[in-house]
Amino acid sequence: MRLLQQALVVARRDFTAITLTPTFLIFLLAPLFMFGIATIGSLGAVRAIEGQQRPVLVLAASEPLERLRQTERELRGVAGSDPGAPPATFSLAASEPARVAAHALRHGRASAVLFPTPSGPEIRHAVGAERDAAYLSLLAAAASGTQPRIAAVAPRPGSADGRDLHGTAYGAVFLMFLLSLVLASQAISTLAEERNNKVIEILAAAVPLEAVFLGKLIGLLGVALVFASFWGTIGLTAALSTLDSGELQAFAPPIGVPAFSALFLGYFVLSFLLLGAVFLGVGAQASSMREIQMLSLPVTIFQVAMFALASSGAGAPDSALGIFAAIFPFSSPFAMAARAATGVPAWQHVLAFAWQLLWLALTITVAARLFRRGVLKSGGGRG
Repeated sequence: MRLLQQALVVARRDFTAITLTPTFLIFLLAPLFMFGIATIGSLGAVRAIEGQQRPVLVLAASEPLERLRQTERELRGVAGSDPGAPPATFSLAASEPARVAAHALRHGRASAVLFPTPSGPEIRHAVGAERDAAYLSLLAAAASGTQPRIAAVAPRPGSADGRDLHGTAYGAVFLMFLLSLVLASQAISTLAEERNNKVIEILAAAVPLEAVFLGKLIGLLGVALVFASFWGTIGLTAALSTLDSGELQAFAPPIGVPAFSALFLGYFVLSFLLLGAVFLGVGAQASSMREIQMLSLPVTIFQVAMFALASSGAGAPDSALGIFAAIFPFSSPFAMAARAATGVPAWQHVLAFAWQLLWLALTITVAARLFRRGVLKSGGGRG
């Protein structure tokens, strides 16, 4: 508690020193120049999402499943590539194949599903996936000589299909990356400036260096929250005034907007603190503005790499890449924010928060020790 109290004193000092200046207003309005980049990124995301083709799913017992798989390979060989057959996945039918089919359609994991029923095979498909349903009908007729029943499954009111949820997931990753790019990288120059004018040595003589690092991170986090609140209010107002309730509900996560907003805020805070701790430790080793400028490139590359890793797994959170992005500590907040948009069990979020807090403590400790050993001891400061 004493360490936290000391850190809050440093945080209050840094927060007021940054926000109570005329230059902070210029910094607050800087995203006006970033909107062009954001627009390009969002257009690219929309095209990527629209270009994704959801697979068709075939559920059957073991013997019919193998026959369906062989028939599908033959059909695919003669279907050509313009526009070509949809991708297909095969799975053994569970005790309740109708429920499995409904779940796959509801969560956007399949555009159409062929499954057995006591009265014969049946196909259910999402609205707009009539062509995929026709392909499954042709497959069933070629494999067994029976014509399955076909029914469209309309989305539930207020629910999002898988494509919309992937758009929400990618949007969460992109927004978090944009905020960290603008805000977290500011930490790299903080300690370097105070190291040159000896302020850091005075602080280190008064309180533990870990409290200094944590306090500076909390102070920068306060600035980031002011920044995000200002632009978040403007963005939310614009969205509510231009989009109707149906369009907004189309992108609503399964867990609900309030729960998703709380999780997004938590992961944003942890992503900012984790990246800020890394940048603070790197910047503490710099002794001049030239060194800071040279360090800015690898810092930016690191941020972009975390964004690329998390966004690659956003569309397929259960893939090996998506799981790795959720486990790797510095991409974990981005990836878990995307997983929150598509809906995952609550225990995963609890475990992720604990895992990220552990790495935050480790990062602050390592950065403080490197600064103490490499800088303060050589400069005659507090060892």
